[in-house]
Amino acid sequence: MVLVALNLRPALASLAPLLSRVQADTGLSAAAIGALTTMPVLCLGLFAPLAPWLSRRIGTERTLSLALLLLAVALMLRSGPGTPWLFLGTALAGAAIGIGGTVLPVLVKRDLPRGADLMTGVYTMALCLGGALGAGLSIPLADGLGSWQLSLASWSVLAFLALFCWRLLAAHPWPQSSARSRARVGSGLLRSPLAWQITLLMASQSALAYIVFGWLPVLLQRRGLGEAEAGLLLGASVFVQLFAALAAPWLARLGRDQRPALLCALTFVALGFYCLLQGPAMLRWPGVVALGLGQGGSFSLALALLVLRSVNPAVAGELSGMSQGFGYCLAALGPLAVGLLLQFNVSLTGIWLVLTAVVALAMVLALLAGRQRVLDVDEAGCFVTREQRRG
Repeated sequence: MVLVALNLRPALASLAPLLSRVQADTGLSAAAIGALTTMPVLCLGLFAPLAPWLSRRIGTERTLSLALLLLAVALMLRSGPGTPWLFLGTALAGAAIGIGGTVLPVLVKRDLPRGADLMTGVYTMALCLGGALGAGLSIPLADGLGSWQLSLASWSVLAFLALFCWRLLAAHPWPQSSARSRARVGSGLLRSPLAWQITLLMASQSALAYIVFGWLPVLLQRRGLGEAEAGLLLGASVFVQLFAALAAPWLARLGRDQRPALLCALTFVALGFYCLLQGPAMLRWPGVVALGLGQGGSFSLALALLVLRSVNPAVAGELSGMSQGFGYCLAALGPLAVGLLLQFNVSLTGIWLVLTAVVALAMVLALLAGRQRVLDVDEAGCFVTREQRRG
């Protein structure tokens, strides 16, 4: 499971440090580059709701295998000749990540119900490690292999390795279909305030994350940094996320709810953006650490909410599909918006103010979604929200 999670970020993080080279070779405008960084996030959201449907028909393990196969093929396709292959491969990679990322919380809730929040921290740490490797190794791989296309394609090797290990080590049973198991999934999730609070929290923090993945090196280069240094700072920030992702769920267990931990993490995000985009050079590395701690913690906690707010794996699957589906579709507006702001020559100060406003919105949503409640299914088969007792 950890090796699978390791593959769900390099496809996104490996592109950002290479955007200057991609733009120079392809002649794409800033708006088109913004669309390129937005496309995988949008496809991630569009295809995430397919994961529960596929899991009910072919099984959770087979669904994850399918996602890994699609990811490996997509990573090879986006290195093909011509811009259309770049966009097609990027879109398919987003679709694969959407399906795979939705399935993982279901497996955690099903196989490790008592330690679901801590296991979420472990695989979130693997996600962050994959992002750090993608961001930090993109430029060295491009220089060593001779082109940015081969650098992007090289990550398919890791995806094929994960697919091989998953098929070899994990049982792949066919699902047991019964009227009872289907009835327990429930209906009316779109009418649940708690589900929407989690979804919008996922959307806001994910928008910030994908803006960082897609545009932070470009924004840092506008502050006068070199291409390699900007990529290094992104990689370092994502690397710091490893520790926050692992520690945040454990710290959240110390309190009655997740609101203090979420607010603390989001405060670090705001501080990191200020140091990197507005502060003096001496605050650059402290900003990297703050941003990494904040984004790693908020992402891990947001994923933990998918299992902590679900009464069983079936509910977790539906909530994961909704929150990651709608959430990532909304999050896709983030990289696109930054691309448009750059296209119209908006200053770094203006972009920083927009990012700070998104952080403030995420804090409000954290106050709502972080309360100690759980989604359940009543006797009529409808989703209801209940107070969650800790025991």
